[in-house]
Amino acid sequence: MNILQLTNKVPYPPIDGGAIATINLSKGFAEQGHQVTILAMNTTKHYCEISSIPTEITSKINIIGVDVKAKITRTAALNNLFFSKLPYNAQRFLSSNYKEALIKLLTENKFDVIQLEGLYLGLYIPVIRQYSNAIISMRAHNIEHEIWHRTAVQEKNPLKKGYLKNLSKRIKNLKLSLINQYDVLVPITTRDARRFSFFGNKMPIHVSPTGINTNELISDRTKIEYPSVFHLGALDWAPNQEGLIWFLKDVWGDISKKHPTVKFYLAGRNAPAWLKQTVKSYENIEFLGEVDDACKFMNSGAIMIVPLLSGSGMRIKIIEGMALGKTIVSTAIGTEGISTTNNENILIANNAGDFINQIDTLLKDKKFFDEIGINAVNFVKENFDNLAISKDLIDFYKSNIK
Repeated sequence: MNILQLTNKVPYPPIDGGAIATINLSKGFAEQGHQVTILAMNTTKHYCEISSIPTEITSKINIIGVDVKAKITRTAALNNLFFSKLPYNAQRFLSSNYKEALIKLLTENKFDVIQLEGLYLGLYIPVIRQYSNAIISMRAHNIEHEIWHRTAVQEKNPLKKGYLKNLSKRIKNLKLSLINQYDVLVPITTRDARRFSFFGNKMPIHVSPTGINTNELISDRTKIEYPSVFHLGALDWAPNQEGLIWFLKDVWGDISKKHPTVKFYLAGRNAPAWLKQTVKSYENIEFLGEVDDACKFMNSGAIMIVPLLSGSGMRIKIIEGMALGKTIVSTAIGTEGISTTNNENILIANNAGDFINQIDTLLKDKKFFDEIGINAVNFVKENFDNLAISKDLIDFYKSNIK
């Protein structure tokens, strides 16, 4: 099959959930012998020199970058608020450059499947219909309006809360306007599939979680600094910021008092100055910023925390952490869409008291700590093998090609 994936950023380096979800599936397609092309918006924020991508990837996957500014500015956001019905998140990715590159690609090639990596690529469905007979797959990475709605609920500033509620409503309206304009729907979680059905999806649906190449993510328990606590995630993402501030304020102080020698290692890219300053006001925290080797960093940490209070879709970092044998303490929202089992392969904590108790138990009981981590590895191997997941998706596509 000849497969085209459309993305709103270059999925390299694979350091965030969206990039990992995209490139892993591309690799899975390529490993099965299918021809894969990625047409990616090369934005100012996530700019990538295509020539810098390792040849082990570009020899198997044709990655084409199209320069798209997509800058976030206050003026543009205000203009969008008052003079557009589109969510600002989506309007940023309406690009004449990208449209022209897409038309050129479609007129010069015959694709069997065109896979849209996320809601905002749905804006290009009319162009695809005009220039291609390929089946259009909407790969839903999350239910995005829920992320912004949940963030709005947590927001204290009334002006910001109102803006976030408006943004959430606009994203939901965009989703509803695109329902059934694609040919097939590929959500990442069963829960998201149910939500799309509730919204009115009538197209064939196939749940395809983000797969993990378990031969690349290898657990090494000899490198663990036990006891220790760590967090890894994009620090410019509002739900991560929100969760971390809550964790520091309501959880870490108590843990640090009970276990004064235990360190909390915080890593992630693009941390704003205010967050760095906030972290400095707490004891026993080492802020590392963006780490060169995420796998090495995760292998060295003991207890991985995911204190998400908002968000949607699948937390890829949880799947990666489990593949590396990490003992994870997460909120239910953090593990939403992943069929984990509390106290078997992960620990769930939905309030400060539970978070403190779970971490305290793990810091005192090394045997229990080890059991959870070992069970996590087995869980990922059984449920998230990338090659098996990509093969199932190909079979689904074949069954829907007319």
